[in-house]
Amino acid sequence: MPRSTGEDLGSIEPVLGVEEGGLHSAEALLLARYFMYTQVYFHPVRRIYDIHLKDFLVEWLPEGKFPVDIERLLALTDNEVLAGILAAARIVDSKGHNPAHRIIKREHYRKLYEKNPEDIRINPEAGRLIFGALQFTYGNDAVRRDSYTAKNSVVEFPVLRSDGRIYSSYELSETIQRLPIASFDYIFIRPDLISVAAEWLKKNRNEIIKVTPLED
Repeated sequence: MPRSTGEDLGSIEPVLGVEEGGLHSAEALLLARYFMYTQVYFHPVRRIYDIHLKDFLVEWLPEGKFPVDIERLLALTDNEVLAGILAAARIVDSKGHNPAHRIIKREHYRKLYEKNPEDIRINPEAGRLIFGALQFTYGNDAVRRDSYTAKNSVVEFPVLRSDGRIYSSYELSETIQRLPIASFDYIFIRPDLISVAAEWLKKNRNEIIKVTPLED
């Protein structure tokens, strides 16, 4: 259907839209996608295993990169990678042993901190500052940070109403207007440090994230 029946039609190229009765179904799908991202794709345990896998591949792959030759790339399947992880986990001095061992033995880094609205109100850079302070205190290799914010793009598609007029979904739906932006900011630490680091962060967090006034 066209984007609009108003005076400003914009592009005349047809686009995918819904009838008025399908708007609630579209809202439900958009909310389901948001919850899928926040509860599955952005789950902290999944994210840290992604990091351990990337660390392993950087050490295990030749020159730390996937081959550019198409035949060699297609020959490198999940089977080869999983076998490489298992072999590296068993041999202490093999390439990628540490991340492979963490994957196989489930000794992954634990979540120490995640984005907190109270901290963000104090300082929008709270995650970065806390990460830097933890690196300084416990070492770069002991701490990992993983953060992401989805692009703030408007979800918009044409909706055909019962009177034959076409409107933007954004105009008609308060749900779409208020759809949350999927985001996260996690800081992970070695499992043997989680207790002491949590206590340290509890004592020092406010000092780390406080905003220092500029001197005149």
